[in-house]
Amino acid sequence: MSDEPSTTPATTDRARSFGSVAEAYDRGRPTYPAEAVAWLAGGDAKVVLELAAGTGKLTRELVDQGHAVFATEPDEAMLEVLRQRVPEVSAKVATAEEIPANDRSVDVVVVAQAFHWFDHEAALPEIARVLKPGGHVALVWNSRDERIPWVRRMGDLLGRQDLDTSSAEQLVHSDLFGFMEEASFKHWQEVNRETILDMARSRSSFAMMDEAQRERHLADVLAFYDDYGRGMDGMQIPYVTRCYRAVVVGRDDTGPSSDDQEPDGPVVSDGSDTDMLLIDFR
Repeated sequence: MSDEPSTTPATTDRARSFGSVAEAYDRGRPTYPAEAVAWLAGGDAKVVLELAAGTGKLTRELVDQGHAVFATEPDEAMLEVLRQRVPEVSAKVATAEEIPANDRSVDVVVVAQAFHWFDHEAALPEIARVLKPGGHVALVWNSRDERIPWVRRMGDLLGRQDLDTSSAEQLVHSDLFGFMEEASFKHWQEVNRETILDMARSRSSFAMMDEAQRERHLADVLAFYDDYGRGMDGMQIPYVTRCYRAVVVGRDDTGPSSDDQEPDGPVVSDGSDTDMLLIDFR
């Protein structure tokens, strides 16, 4: 998922609009650099829960780096593309505000291009609930590097919602998480005359346009591409991948832990004999 903040009916509609452009989203959006993904996960193989996983852009890289990944996404059409891209991952339709995982069951909760859509008052306690002691939440956004003039021109056309990572400050103001670390990584996305149209189609603003508006918008994007002068050779779009992470704070044990209760879903091992992931991914 992507683009801009939610919590109102109008922006909730936009947050759920990506299913209609799921294939374009998968073709047109950039991936994430491997070094950024390693930083987000924080080292050795982990049990990772990805919220708002979209079409699996980040999921694929997490799996390739050896993590046991469970993915949730509120839009079934987006999740169907993810299932095709990363068939080995357990995936379920769910929201960040109601996570289908037991208490203290995952090492990392990761969110790519979507944290700004969440109802943070509901989602942050849920994220803290499912994290193991010492576990952390990790957020990431791909932002075009608009220090370059022609990239700024592209931003004029496509919008700049993905440049705004200010929702990460919710972690700073939450008493559920400790110090927020930050890191950034540079990479490039190669696009051509076709995939730049998919970039345009993948925006929530495009999904909300009527047909005439869409045609005009795509014509403007093609005119920009042709004016840039690369033809079928394509262009390379520079990105800065902005990453944030924070460890869940310690919690007093005032009652029976989830380990003392019967799980309401299947028990899935994360590879150790003593540390089991209890997660309802039926």
